[in-house]
Amino acid sequence: MQYVYVIRSTKDSELYIGSTNDLKRRLNEHNNGKNFSTAPRAPFELIYYEAYKEKDDASRREKALKLRGNARRFLMERISFSLQ
Repeated sequence: MQYVYVIRSTKDSELYIGSTNDLKRRLNEHNNGKNFSTAPRAPFELIYYEAYKEKDDASRREKALKLRGNARRFLMERISFSLQ
């Protein structure tokens, strides 16, 4: 199983979108500073995730969300109460 996830920094409330095949491990890596790009903003909380059978599907969805277009806007509307 492949996952696309959204985490939020409890330090500055910024969001990070990523993908992985092991969501629990990946969240621990973010929180323990093992990801160079997110280490200064740790700790994080999981806000949202989607599961996919194929890695290509998850990669395509992650890229769509990171482009900040309609896909991202619709997702932010869907999870708006979780972001408060």
